[in-house]
Amino acid sequence: MNARTPDPDARIEPAAWAAAMAALERDGHATLPRLLDAGECRTLGALAADDAPFRKRVVMQQHGYGQGSYQYFRYPLPDLVARLRASLYERLAPVANAWRGRLGESGAYPPTLEAFLTECRAAGQTRPTPLLLRYEAGDYNCLHQDLYGALAFPIQATVLLSAPGADFEGGEFLLVEQRPRRQSMGRVVPLAQGDAVLFAVRHRPALGTRGWHRVTLRHGVSPLRSGLRQTLGLIFHDAA
Repeated sequence: MNARTPDPDARIEPAAWAAAMAALERDGHATLPRLLDAGECRTLGALAADDAPFRKRVVMQQHGYGQGSYQYFRYPLPDLVARLRASLYERLAPVANAWRGRLGESGAYPPTLEAFLTECRAAGQTRPTPLLLRYEAGDYNCLHQDLYGALAFPIQATVLLSAPGADFEGGEFLLVEQRPRRQSMGRVVPLAQGDAVLFAVRHRPALGTRGWHRVTLRHGVSPLRSGLRQTLGLIFHDAA
């Protein structure tokens, strides 16, 4: 890794943070521009060639998930992945607690990732969930939710490690929101290399004429037309 600090607070300008948090509240997703630089993206992408950092590899077409593959990291996570996960959690925990209150859910998410993972371990969720995803021409990811047990942090992040237009074509990040008594709404979230998208794992609160209500989100990736697309997935709850 290079000398840049993995702390997102040092990488993202305050105005960009404010815009991202406002978008997350309004839309259930937001973009953090240039969270990783090109060198870090290449370094993380190159880990896919080595089995040692990973606990499991999944071929999506074998399970009906789509087409392509992904690998779950094992503990200890690579330093950059671990520090980004912890820093982003601390930034997102207040938003997650606000959502919890608006949805009428009891309890609170602790202020640090380590405290939250302690709760995961107590619930039998001990396997790390950060992952590296790989798509080649024709590959895609069906709409889904990343839920691995009874405990789930309501926001996650995906970082695009490849460069659109240079490394691949197609493969857009997709979000579909199911709204009560209304038709579903889909979005394409444009990303550049190193950008992160923050988005709701399963539900988010939305303000309607009768107050706050729950909407359901799923995410996926459209078919890749050419090239190689790699992403880093940062999920904050561990798996059972």
